[in-house]
Amino acid sequence: MRKFLLVLLVLVVIGLVAADRVGVHVAEDQISDRVQAEYNLSSPPDATIHGIPFLTQAVGGKYGHIEVKIGDWTQEGVTVSDVTVDMEDVHASLDELAAGNASNIVADKATASAVIPYAAIRKEAPKEVTGMKPEGDKLKMDLQGEVLGFRLTGDATVKLKATDKGIVITPVSFGNSSLQIPVAALSWTVPVTNLPVGSRISGVKVTPEGLRVSATAYHVNLSEVEKQAP
Repeated sequence: MRKFLLVLLVLVVIGLVAADRVGVHVAEDQISDRVQAEYNLSSPPDATIHGIPFLTQAVGGKYGHIEVKIGDWTQEGVTVSDVTVDMEDVHASLDELAAGNASNIVADKATASAVIPYAAIRKEAPKEVTGMKPEGDKLKMDLQGEVLGFRLTGDATVKLKATDKGIVITPVSFGNSSLQIPVAALSWTVPVTNLPVGSRISGVKVTPEGLRVSATAYHVNLSEVEKQAP
């Protein structure tokens, strides 16, 4: 009898685990389809609901961490890559997820990040900028040409700033000395202003692949994000 009960218990646990995994895949597919439809994406994003067991989260209507990997994202003619949205403490019933109803789905915190490739950054640059390369946490660009009567040949270190109009790139030093020409003459803006959480970009970081930008929003209602989608 004891052996029978042990086997029965194992079968019950296996059944619950299987049901849990089936449930999480269904919910992930619904989230993926919803995001694809809202943002008119060419392919469905990869949605992952973290945390075990899923069924406990579903019954309670609160999910600790949902991650959505969108991939490429185009804004103002600039395509960024590796777009990921991390949502924390998402409030949504299983019925709403299954029905695709976003009106009552709210994330206490949503953080989006993406990489702006250096090729896209170069596209917006002045013609005097002939190259661009990361050096640690700094970004340098190669200059060749004449600006306001000054002949420039060499590299310059730049400053990065997120603004309402996009990422402003401004040279602040040339070689080992400060630039002696108006920096505005060599500044340009990459017109990427926000990411798919309805929030302005606030963080910019230099990486080998490009500039990683990030944005964080709080108490994000998916229906409101939908209204702000490009």
